[in-house]
Amino acid sequence: MSEKAPSDEILLNLMKAGDLDSFNILFERYWEKLFTTVFSICPDTEVCSEIVHDIFLNLWLKREKLQIEYFKGYITASARYQVYRYVKSIKKKTIEYREELDYGNLVAVNDGESSIRYRELEKKVEEELEELPSRCREIFTLSRMEQLTNDEIAARLDISKRTVENQLTYALRHLRLSIRHFLFILHTLLAFNSIS
Repeated sequence: MSEKAPSDEILLNLMKAGDLDSFNILFERYWEKLFTTVFSICPDTEVCSEIVHDIFLNLWLKREKLQIEYFKGYITASARYQVYRYVKSIKKKTIEYREELDYGNLVAVNDGESSIRYRELEKKVEEELEELPSRCREIFTLSRMEQLTNDEIAARLDISKRTVENQLTYALRHLRLSIRHFLFILHTLLAFNSIS
């Protein structure tokens, strides 16, 4: 007879008391869901990973002071808040020029490049989603756009929760690999252009 997994509330109380194992269980339980939530707003795998890890780091560091009634709601709201802060900070830097003196020459620096790269990356993610099998894309879209849980997706599509999890894992792996390759090419091109 298998043991029932402890509830979020039990794990949260144990974590507040300094139990690292409980924290690790919560991390494993929610990391992928938070990543998907963040990715739905900001399709940059590196940024998403940083945001999610920061959320869990803050959770651990501030564990003794936290007043959380519903853990899943709290952590999902934290993810949305952090990603909106990030997107807002990117939008503030749309195009900003500054002058620098370089051996008597004025050099213009365009911080809008990051905004352009973000849009290119967003377009690339959309293209890569089109490469996914239709069912996999549908499951990913339900999870990403409609914020449905794996159970809700399984019920809606009349498939097992395990199938949903497998398809989401496949979609995320596909996006990570293709985006990583795209970012490497983009970075190389930008470095080459700045040299020439």
